[in-house]
Amino acid sequence: MESNDPIRTVIENEIAAELKKIGDFTWAYVVMEKKSMLLSFYATTYPEEWVKHYYENNLQCTDPVVITALKRLTPFAWNEQIRVENYHHGSDLLAKAAQHTISGGYTFVLHDYNNNLAMLSLLINKDVSEDILHLVQFHQSQLNLFLAAVHEKYLSLALSSQSEPASATLFTTRENAILYWASVGKTYEETGLILGIKTTTVKFHMANIVKKLGVNNARQAVCLGVELKLVKPVQ
Repeated sequence: MESNDPIRTVIENEIAAELKKIGDFTWAYVVMEKKSMLLSFYATTYPEEWVKHYYENNLQCTDPVVITALKRLTPFAWNEQIRVENYHHGSDLLAKAAQHTISGGYTFVLHDYNNNLAMLSLLINKDVSEDILHLVQFHQSQLNLFLAAVHEKYLSLALSSQSEPASATLFTTRENAILYWASVGKTYEETGLILGIKTTTVKFHMANIVKKLGVNNARQAVCLGVELKLVKPVQ
């Protein structure tokens, strides 16, 4: 992410200038590669401690706001109670975010031609007047167009700053293989025989997968990996 600092400065200035026309908001602009579920860029005025924790722990994989955005084309309001249909992996994430004064917001969504999800979220916490939410909704069309414009600028800047985009993945080749075989019902022992490795090594890699996805156990990791289409067939 450090290499994006010059781009981040440009994007931050663009967003700050636009939002100043409407009100004083804490905000986050995030770009996520849908294929890998990895964050490729962010610019935000969210609390720095929370941003660092979120990025280092891949919390986008279990963030109900992100999961909702993946299935939306239109903006939506959210708070600590947001739930995604049949989705429970990140049920306590927003409760933790509330400890950093992040308890509600309004998110604008864009899906681009590079298979990225771009989001612009404005914090609207529960202790804020409902007039603020109505103000954001009143400017919804304007902010939708602005998200498209600022994202187009980001893509242009990102393209000019690198000769060839790197292909990022959340899992290593070995981790993907283990997650794949688990997703088709193989036990640790069977997976170890297929891959020619010890059962303890399979368990070690699965523990890393669980940690990367921010879930509690291997079963949840398999379910979430399948749901987010992160499980790739082994060649």
